[in-house]
Amino acid sequence: MNREQTLEQLKKMKLTGMARRYESELSLPPEQREDAHTLLAMMTQAESEYRSGKQTERYLRASKLRYNAVPENIRCGPERGLSREQFAELLDGSYIRESRNILITGATGVGKSYVACALGRNACILGFRVIYFGMNRFLETLSQVRIEGAYLKWLKQLNRYDLLIFDDFGLKPLTHDGRLTLLDILEDRYNGSATIFTSQLPLDRWYDYISEPTLADAIIDRLSAKAHKIELIGESWRNKKIK
Repeated sequence: MNREQTLEQLKKMKLTGMARRYESELSLPPEQREDAHTLLAMMTQAESEYRSGKQTERYLRASKLRYNAVPENIRCGPERGLSREQFAELLDGSYIRESRNILITGATGVGKSYVACALGRNACILGFRVIYFGMNRFLETLSQVRIEGAYLKWLKQLNRYDLLIFDDFGLKPLTHDGRLTLLDILEDRYNGSATIFTSQLPLDRWYDYISEPTLADAIIDRLSAKAHKIELIGESWRNKKIK
């Protein structure tokens, strides 16, 4: 089999990363080409990186993140209520492996959703499955799956995600069904995966927001146990843009 046939065979087998690396090698003068063992190692590495990149693209599309946020754009410091050390610790993904939730609070416009999406994007790159919900869309989806009789199937689907993001918790009143569903989700995810919540409400007002004491106790207990708690401070980004 000559070189062109080998290249064509790699493409037919959908070994795209290997094919590209091999094609790049063929473009070099003979004296600059790697030996067989080195070339095989480089082609294998190229295929691994290619597949990892494709997986990340799939995970990012499936996550439905609100913002295309990147960690490098997150401002950290005492004036933000988020230290570089704390943020760096979260970026290693250990909170997901350890099933530690993240609760992000702060006034409107301080960047809660952006931080959550940056963490979600980073989790996708690390190989974790992520799904994002604004609370309005979450409650609408809940109503729809109830009507369709697909509630249990939907819960199983959510439980497959390593990281679940609930954005703007507390903006819209919770129905009794919404409270029960949150408890079901958190119960399924306890000691198995991680959840991020963002809210304008301070943590000490979440109990009153959930309203029903028995359910509030159960939800808060599962949410806050082992959780990272971040209270963002500072001026609204939206106000800065207007100015």
